[in-house]
Amino acid sequence: MDRAPGLSVRLKLTLSYAGFLMLAGVLLLAAVWVFLLRYVPARALIVPGSTGTATNAVFPVRSNLLHVFAPRAAAVLAFLLVFGLVGGWMLAGRMLGPLARITGATRLASTGSLSHRIRLPGRKDEFSELADTFDTMLARLEAHVAEQRRFAANASHELRTPLAISKALLDVARTDPNHDVGEVIDRLHAVNTRAIGLTEALLLLSRADQRSFTREHVDLSLMAEEATETLLPLAEKRDVTIETRGDIAPTIGSQALLLQLTTNLVHNAIVHNLPAQGTVWVDISVRPKTVVLTVENTGEKLTPELVSTLTEPFQRGTERVHTDHAGVGLGLAIVRTITQAHDGTLTLTPRSAGGVRVTVELPATEPHSGR
Repeated sequence: MDRAPGLSVRLKLTLSYAGFLMLAGVLLLAAVWVFLLRYVPARALIVPGSTGTATNAVFPVRSNLLHVFAPRAAAVLAFLLVFGLVGGWMLAGRMLGPLARITGATRLASTGSLSHRIRLPGRKDEFSELADTFDTMLARLEAHVAEQRRFAANASHELRTPLAISKALLDVARTDPNHDVGEVIDRLHAVNTRAIGLTEALLLLSRADQRSFTREHVDLSLMAEEATETLLPLAEKRDVTIETRGDIAPTIGSQALLLQLTTNLVHNAIVHNLPAQGTVWVDISVRPKTVVLTVENTGEKLTPELVSTLTEPFQRGTERVHTDHAGVGLGLAIVRTITQAHDGTLTLTPRSAGGVRVTVELPATEPHSGR
């Protein structure tokens, strides 16, 4: 924003300090003058012989006192003005020193440098709180930018792969007329389906991250029930048993996004399970201020270090091999983004017997009367 030039804050504070000091000086001198007037008569009578005079004489005492008092009062005010300007300039500079450091850090951040920090020393005050808040903002912004760059690189790589495969299949079909056309079409269909799924997942992730959705009353238990029923054929195909339990869990958010959240969790628990006779537990509970969705599954043992990376985009556990239902590596990343967009918390912990326990905690609301 273009602004007209004006006085600096330091100069304004200096003038304010000097003006206040001058006002205090004027009031003090006025008080002294009023106090003196109470005890000094307007005129004084000189008795003959007391000062060598032969007759009575009257002298104006107050006017003489004013002539003596006024120059000295003016000198005091002049001293206070100079003292206020010099002292105010020094005090203002000292007080605004932290603000100059914060301004410098802001200028660096505006150029794209997010790695520096203010780290303002001293005890807690308004400037230190501002500096600490700005440092925290820089840290979060730096992490967010790094995550976005990493996500863009991974997304580019994931999108390039199906396009490269499609190009290779088309080249083979063009150079080899005797190649099985049906096989090429089937493989192209599978590759394009995967590319469409990846694109839709990226769009969903962007929508959730921007929080551009309408909030409404949602029963999280109904979302879990619908997701379980939808994925039941997949669970039966992979010999996985789904056990659900829980109570009514009212919250506020996007019904579509919360359904996607529960679907992703249940799908992830089914796919990343034991080869046979696996189990998925879906539990919904209500706490005083939150509703909790817990999805855990059997599977291979995972380390806490590996589990902490599963919410990163395009992470697929211990391998990156695509299966028929392996997904696009954005399932838990979408879950994390949707959870954050609904002001909730997401926790992943490895089970001692194998598998993962995923807990989503969202703010609770009163049950909707229209339900």
